[in-house]
Amino acid sequence: MRQHDRLFIGGEWVTPAGTSTVDVISPHTEEVVGRVPEGTAEDMNRAVAAAREAFDHGPWPRMTFAERAEVITRLAAIYNERQSEMAQLITEEMGSPITFSNLAQAPQPLGMLQYYAELGRTFVQEEQRPGVFGPITVRREPVGVVAAVVPWNVPQFVTMTKVAPALLAGCTIVLKPAPETPLDAYLLAEWAAEAGLPAGVLNIVVAGREVGEHLISHPGVDKVAFTGSTAAGRRIGSICGEQLKRVSLELGGKSAAIVLDDADLASSMGFLSLASLMNNGQACVAQTRILASRSRYDEVVEAVAGMVKAQAVGDPADPATGIGPLVARRQQERVEGYIKLGMEEGAKVVVGGLDRPYDRGWYVSPTVFAGVSNDMRIAREEIFGPVLAVIPYEDEADAVRIANDSDYGLAGTVWTADPERGMDVARRVRTGTYGVNCFMLETNAPFGGYKASGIGRELGPEGLNGYLEYKSISRLG
Repeated sequence: MRQHDRLFIGGEWVTPAGTSTVDVISPHTEEVVGRVPEGTAEDMNRAVAAAREAFDHGPWPRMTFAERAEVITRLAAIYNERQSEMAQLITEEMGSPITFSNLAQAPQPLGMLQYYAELGRTFVQEEQRPGVFGPITVRREPVGVVAAVVPWNVPQFVTMTKVAPALLAGCTIVLKPAPETPLDAYLLAEWAAEAGLPAGVLNIVVAGREVGEHLISHPGVDKVAFTGSTAAGRRIGSICGEQLKRVSLELGGKSAAIVLDDADLASSMGFLSLASLMNNGQACVAQTRILASRSRYDEVVEAVAGMVKAQAVGDPADPATGIGPLVARRQQERVEGYIKLGMEEGAKVVVGGLDRPYDRGWYVSPTVFAGVSNDMRIAREEIFGPVLAVIPYEDEADAVRIANDSDYGLAGTVWTADPERGMDVARRVRTGTYGVNCFMLETNAPFGGYKASGIGRELGPEGLNGYLEYKSISRLG
C-alpha cells in the first residue's frame, strides 16, 4: 500500500495539522491501496501563505518566461522518463483502463508541459504599440496565487491544464486533488522538487469539499481554476464573483455525436468507441448522445450496440480491457440510477442494463438505449458512465437543432463521408471542441465550453492568457 503521512507545502514535506486520513480504494478490488493525510483549513492557510510568500518575494514571478521554461523542461524530462509509472498509478487509484492511461492519462499531461515550455522560449512579455501622444508598452504579468481544484477522472490531465500554464506565467499554485485520486499528485510533487521548482511555487493539499471551499474563498488567492460538475462550478463562480476574483471553470458536458446519413458506420464506430466510452465513460467530453437519421436509425442502433458489446469489461490493469470499473460505489449507484430512470422514461435497453458484470468492484454494464427523445433526462443530464442514448433526427438541420438543444456545450462530433459537409455542421453546433470523423484535444488549441459547460479556455496560448494580467504603460518623452 502507498502510504503518505505528510503534505507538500513550501517545497517541503510537512506534518499536517490534523490526524484524519483519506483511504484510496481500488475500484477493481475494493481494497485500500493508499492512504494520505486529509488537509484541514489550517493546512490550506499554510499552503496559501507559502504560495503568497513565493509570489510576493520569491524568484519565480521575477524570472523571464525563458528561464521558467527551462525549469518546466526539466520537469517534463522527468515526467517523460517515468510516465509509465504515472499511468499505472492512475489505473490503480481510479480504474482507468491501462490502455487509456498509457494513451492519455500520462502522455497528455507530459505534452502540456512540453508545449508550454516551448511556448515560453519565445513568449514576449512586453510589446510596444504606437499611441496618440507617445509609445505604449503592453506588459504581461502573472495573475498571482492560483487555487487549482481538480477532479478524479483524469487527474493529471486536468492538473496540468492548470499547473503548466500557471507555472509558465509566473504564478504560484495551491493544488487540491480529489480525495479519490491523491496518489498521482504526490508523485508529481516528487518530480517538481527534483526538477528544482523553487519553494512555495507548487503546494499540494488533499482535502474534501468544505476545506476546498475554504481555499477558494481565501483572500490570499488571486485566481481559481476549477474542473468539475456544473453544480459545483456555479457555487465557485458565485464565491469568486462576490470577491471579484479571477476564475476559470471547465464543467460538465452532454455531447452529441451526429452520424450523418452518408457515414460509413464500420469506420465511424471504430473511432466513436473511444469518443463515447473513453475512461469508462467518465469523461466530460464523452459523446453520449448518438444522433442518427430516421432513415438509418435501426442500422445505427445495431452498429452502436455492436461497438459496445465488443468492449471487454474487466480488470483495468489488463491491456485487453476496454471498460473498467467506475471510481467509487456512489458513482456505480448513480449510473445505475440513470439506467433505471431511462427504463422508466420508456427508452429501450439494447445492450446492458442493471445486471452487474461482477460481484466485486464498482462495475456497471455498458448500456445502450434506443427510442430516446432529447427531452428525456438520460439525454439531458450528465451521467458520467458508459451509458449511450441513440436519438433519431429528421434531417441535417434537425440534427444540429438537437445537438444544440442542451444546457451544455463542451464537445461534439460529426461522422460523414464528406469532410466539408462535416465542417459545415461543426460551424453550426454551439460547443467548444468539435471533431469531424474524430475527436481529440490538441495542446496548442483552446479547450473549454459554451453555456453551462464553463467559463474561459484552457490549453494553447489562450490557456496561458488565463494566468496573465495585462498592463498598459503610456509615457511622454
